[in-house]
Amino acid sequence: MKRLNHLLSAAPAVLALAGAIALAGCGEKSDTLAASNTKPFTVMLDFFPNADHAPLYAAIDRGYFRAVGLDVVPETPADPATPLQLLEAGRVDMAISYEPEVLLARDHGAHVVSIAALVQRPLTSIIALPGQHVHTVADLRGKTVGTAGIAYQAAELRTALQTAGVPPGAVKEVNVGFNLVPAMLSGKVAATLGGFWNYEAIELELMHRHPLTIPVDRAGVPPYDELVLVVREEEARHDGQDLRAFLQALTSGERAVRADPAAAARYVMRANPSLSSHLQRTSIERTLAATLPSDPSDPYGWQDPARWAAFGRWMFERGLLARDPGASGLPPFTNEFLPGQGI
Repeated sequence: MKRLNHLLSAAPAVLALAGAIALAGCGEKSDTLAASNTKPFTVMLDFFPNADHAPLYAAIDRGYFRAVGLDVVPETPADPATPLQLLEAGRVDMAISYEPEVLLARDHGAHVVSIAALVQRPLTSIIALPGQHVHTVADLRGKTVGTAGIAYQAAELRTALQTAGVPPGAVKEVNVGFNLVPAMLSGKVAATLGGFWNYEAIELELMHRHPLTIPVDRAGVPPYDELVLVVREEEARHDGQDLRAFLQALTSGERAVRADPAAAARYVMRANPSLSSHLQRTSIERTLAATLPSDPSDPYGWQDPARWAAFGRWMFERGLLARDPGASGLPPFTNEFLPGQGI
C-alpha cells in the first residue's frame, strides 16, 4: 500500500475523531434490545436487490428487525446516483452506498456518516475475456478499457496502470455506463473496470466465458469498504438506540446467511424474482469471506480507521477530494453503534 507513513500517522487522528461521534451518540450502550411495537425504518439500496444485500433480507424475513422494534422497508433507487442525496434530504432513514461515494458526498458538504461496512474490501475489478489476451494489468497497453464513467473508477484504472508500469495514455478509456458485460461480450472493449468480482465476473463464469478478474486492491489501489451503511450525522448523534437495534438485527441476519446461503438466496429472490437463483447463491457464497473484518476480534460491520485514512488520502492526492478527510472535521465513519462497541 502506498504512503505507509501517511497511513500510520493519520490512524491515531482518525481514531480520536471517531470518538467525537461516539461521545456525541446516544448514551449508554445496550446490546440486548427488544420492543413490542415496531417503528418504520426505510433503507435505500445502492442498486436493485441482489446478493450483496443478503444479510438485510435475511434479517427481514427471519423477523430479526421486528424483534428489536424496527419495521425495516428497503427501497430501490430509480437512479443509483441518488441514495445519499435522498438520505441527506431526509427521504429515508439509511442508505447503502460505497466508501468513495461517502467521501465525495462529505467533501461536497453532505452531513452523512458511515456506521458499518457490509463488504470489507473492494468488489470493483478489472475484468477481461480470454479472447483479448489480457493476463495482467500490463497487457492492457494499447487496448480499450470500458468504465461506468465514474471519476474515482477512472482514477483506480490510472493507479492500476501506473503500478503495472503502463502510462495511462497508452490505454483508451471509454464510458460504457452500466453495460459492462455487454461491452465485453460484443468486443467493444478489451476489458472493463467497474464490474464486481462477486457479480459480473460470476455471471460471465456461469456463461462459460472464463474471465480474468483482478480486484482493484490487488492492482495498486488501497483497500476500502465497498458497501457501507450511511445515516445523517444528526441521527448518529441522537438516534443511537435505533441504529444499535438495526445493527444488532443485521448481525443476526449475517449469521443466518453464513449458516444457510441457499436460504439467503431465496430471501433475495423474493425481493427480486427476476434474478438468477444460481447466480445469487454463488455470489453469496463467494462474498462471505469479504463480509467480515480481517481481525476476528472485531465485530461484523467494523470499519478500519487506518484503511479509511489511507483511502481518503489516496482520493485527495488524485484530486478527487478538495480536502483530506482524515485531517478535517468529524470523521466520515464511526463504529460506535456496532454490537459491543461504544460507551
